[in-house]
Amino acid sequence: MIEYRIELSGENPRLAAAELRGAAEALGGRTPGTTTPAGSEDPARVALPEHLPPARLADRLALAHRVLRWYPEESVSSRAWARSVSGTASFRPLGRPRAAVRGAAAQGLVDAWRAGGGRVRLERPDREFVYEEAGGTPIRLAEVVARVDRSSFELRRMPKLPFRRPVSLTPRLGRAAANLARVGTGRWTADPFLGTGALLAEAALLGASVGGGDRDAEMLRGALRNFHHLGVELAIARVGDAGDPFPPPHGGAWDSLLTDPPYGRASSTGGESADALVGRALRRWAPFVVPGGPLVVIGPAERSADLGPDWELLEAIPDRVHRSLTREFRRYRRADRLS
Repeated sequence: MIEYRIELSGENPRLAAAELRGAAEALGGRTPGTTTPAGSEDPARVALPEHLPPARLADRLALAHRVLRWYPEESVSSRAWARSVSGTASFRPLGRPRAAVRGAAAQGLVDAWRAGGGRVRLERPDREFVYEEAGGTPIRLAEVVARVDRSSFELRRMPKLPFRRPVSLTPRLGRAAANLARVGTGRWTADPFLGTGALLAEAALLGASVGGGDRDAEMLRGALRNFHHLGVELAIARVGDAGDPFPPPHGGAWDSLLTDPPYGRASSTGGESADALVGRALRRWAPFVVPGGPLVVIGPAERSADLGPDWELLEAIPDRVHRSLTREFRRYRRADRLS
């Protein structure tokens, strides 16, 4: 394993940390973490398999900025890190991506880079470095080895899709939810409440084979249009009640479920309360999911549907939408044995 550090975005630190854990585990890695005196886990550490390029992790994440790899301290103090280099580089303090290069610590790094044969350029350099200092001495140095392409999510926002509805999860939050579900290549993921397809589209873009259903035939046709627009496919699509589960095309069971059920005033539940509908549907889906398979459900924080004993709640992460609504990203695990 090779250890990296991830610069997470600040809009929802808990969700960003949970997304990182899910993405790392889906890639065969882990987030070792460190425990602070307050008992919270440091979310920025991640260990990935040696053969895995760090860009693979960056390509999965939505709520993060950069992937960093630290140089050994002895390499920094001896300047070994900068021997026989070429090209251009920038040096900035950690956490201050636009700061100017000032101070003895930064100057020492610049001098070492130039002595090794490199040049310094702050805008569009070949390589980017960040550092931490103490008393004017660089104590840690990291290189930016991958960036999260946050602009790509803007291209998938609802106003830019052919089929639009006013209530839909943003692509970045959809990607975070897909990472919570540990989706990926070779795995099968279903959404019983497909809607516009926002969640399954993110899962499919991560390589998962996906299928879903919706009671509204027009909604299902619209989701298929959005999938075609994004260059991904629904392996199976069904019109019908969310409480009528179906297996993946190959038979067997789904590896995970990922869903954002109806819960607002603009959502139709056919006269059934939203909580009753969600509870009834997901209890019926449990036998169609592999033992231990994850279920990620997004819903209002002030209430939660009864999913029965076959789904074990692992975490519930709040995300404030506006003054009157805070939703939760809830991750469950299907029981090894059904009740």
